[in-house]
Amino acid sequence: MSRSQVFLLMMFSLALGLAAVFFAKQWMDDQIKPEVVTEVVEREPVVFVEQDIPAGTVIEAKHLSIKLLEKDWKSDEHHFVTLEEVIGKVANSPLYQGEILHNYRIALPGEGSTLASVIAEDKRAITIRVNDVIGVAGFLLPGNKVDVMNTVKQGKTRARTSTVLKNIKVLAVDQTARTKDNKPVIVRAVTLEVTPKEAEKLLTAKSSGEIQLALRNPQQQDKPIAKTRYVAPPSVTIIKGTQSSNIRVRD
Repeated sequence: MSRSQVFLLMMFSLALGLAAVFFAKQWMDDQIKPEVVTEVVEREPVVFVEQDIPAGTVIEAKHLSIKLLEKDWKSDEHHFVTLEEVIGKVANSPLYQGEILHNYRIALPGEGSTLASVIAEDKRAITIRVNDVIGVAGFLLPGNKVDVMNTVKQGKTRARTSTVLKNIKVLAVDQTARTKDNKPVIVRAVTLEVTPKEAEKLLTAKSSGEIQLALRNPQQQDKPIAKTRYVAPPSVTIIKGTQSSNIRVRD
């Protein structure tokens, strides 16, 4: 075999070796190449608290925001997805900025401890025990307006009834400040919104006789009672010596 042939065989063997090394490395790189998996995270809107809210505050749109939360972290039972579900309700405990709003942290106005937040600043809530007749046969509902009447017995056969309070708002009926429908409900107690002076009159009337509630039309407004002033008839003073006397002038 000539030297040229030996040289060609060596070159050919070297080329085969390099090719084998190249393909072997390629195969090994394919075996150890990490597999990239793309994870798809589903997010859904949830109502968050945008600013600190003290307990008893009526919630407004400015207190809230909507952010996206991972679906696995969201609870359809406890979380809200729209602002309309929350606006107008009352915080029954302090709410803090950045927290997810849970349904057990808020209540409808008048529920539980939130009743105090719906009482006007100059008013008080006072509860009186009633029966089905006093409670307007079950047709008395939160939000109604009533007149409070007092019946005092005068002897065995006589009694006197007078209206002690007018246009009084009903805050709650039998510890319930809201109803889902207008069906009659027999109640045992009625909570009324009154001024401190009206509360005194109500308790005095209750101790002196029987209390009855009269349901009002909510659109009716009592006409103001015109105040009258007594004007004495004109008179003439007659002086006789050291004595004087007044004589009224008649038509």
